[in-house]
Amino acid sequence: MSEPAGGAAPIRVAVVGAGKVGATYAYALLLSGLAAEIVLINRDREHAEGEAMDLTHAVPFAYPTRVWAGEYADCAPAAITVLTAGAPQGEADSRLDLVEQNGALFRKIVPEVIRHNPNGLLLVASNPVDVLTYAAWKLSSLPRSRVIGSGTILDTARLRALLGEHFGVDPHAVDATVIGEHGESQVPVWSLAGIAGMRLPAFGTANDRPHDQATLDEIGRQTRDAGPVVAERKGATFYAVAAGLLRITEAILRDEHAVLSVSSVVSGYLGVDDVALSVPSVIGRSGIERTLSVDLDDDEAARFRRSAALLRDAVNQLSLE
Repeated sequence: MSEPAGGAAPIRVAVVGAGKVGATYAYALLLSGLAAEIVLINRDREHAEGEAMDLTHAVPFAYPTRVWAGEYADCAPAAITVLTAGAPQGEADSRLDLVEQNGALFRKIVPEVIRHNPNGLLLVASNPVDVLTYAAWKLSSLPRSRVIGSGTILDTARLRALLGEHFGVDPHAVDATVIGEHGESQVPVWSLAGIAGMRLPAFGTANDRPHDQATLDEIGRQTRDAGPVVAERKGATFYAVAAGLLRITEAILRDEHAVLSVSSVVSGYLGVDDVALSVPSVIGRSGIERTLSVDLDDDEAARFRRSAALLRDAVNQLSLE
């Protein structure tokens, strides 16, 4: 049911940014029936109105849901405010330009959201997602647990899809995780990856599939480069990231205590402090309930700390005043 029983207030999700990611997420959310109300907030009000009308016309095929174009004040009762606004990565001249451009946008958006909803939960999808997750935390003054970035949930899905294809199994059967930055310095955790309770080398041997490190590294490279490869062909990526956002939303609204690889500001995690990046996290109604310690090998741990250092450098270039 999209609306809670017993006279409780309807579940509202606010989406700030009605571009391709925001609109696709709203569509997926509508079809899921998780929310009774979906409000779209966009700099171009007419565009948000058009998306809301189109989504409303899909309601007869889905669940009773109110969808409309609103203002920041409509965030007030939202259980989750999803931030998808910003320039796509391909539209900026450089990563630094993207940090500055979308960071400036967040300096306007986040205080407005928090002014109307100081006790809600922020879910960040705008890129560079780890830097902007940190910015959203700083600008909102919310507890770390209530500011979540989509992080490497998408990279983890891509890795599982590629491993499933390579080893000839359903990706759901693959247990593999990407941690660190959603970007160039991401870290596939090969030492713990497996299928059906078997580590990848054992599974590969038993099923006569290549499993040498060079093969795995190539799959890791394809995982890392998937976003630009898709964007080169169709302009942008939005289906899979919207599905990842929906999965996080589901874990929150259903209080699932699901373990997902998402971005948050960590403290004392494998020697990393005061930076947002992805680690396996338990997600429930209150947001991030706890992060899980991962037993990395020495090389993976070093790469994780290097990823954190690169993100710290990016954050230092961002003005949050």
